[in-house]
Amino acid sequence: QVQLLESGGGLVQAGGSLRLSCAASGRTFSSYAMGWFRQAPGKERKFVSAIGRSAGDTYYADSVKGRFTISRDNAKNTVYLQMNSLKPEDTAIYYCAATTAYTSGRYYYTGTYDYWGQGTQVTVSS
Repeated sequence: QVQLLESGGGLVQAGGSLRLSCAASGRTFSSYAMGWFRQAPGKERKFVSAIGRSAGDTYYADSVKGRFTISRDNAKNTVYLQMNSLKPEDTAIYYCAATTAYTSGRYYYTGTYDYWGQGTQVTVSS
């Protein structure tokens, strides 16, 4: 079992940056692909980004491509989401998640993920 704990959220002005971290428990972190999702009030949870077991395989929603960067440090059991050029529409609770799935096409769907963190709030003011 994996426990995930997000941090790094906060309030930032439009155009600013934040870096989210997700620390995972356990010794098998490198065996999981990791994803970031976000959920705005009254809306469904949506895919933001994912990274395969190999840090070279990364995936992004069109809405964040070119602004967000996902990375992982398997030695630290941590996945990161660097968010630049933030917009008010990026405001949401951000969740990290872990999956044992190997098919990258599945990384975009919430149902693919086996474990979820509690989320961290990101608020972008205009």
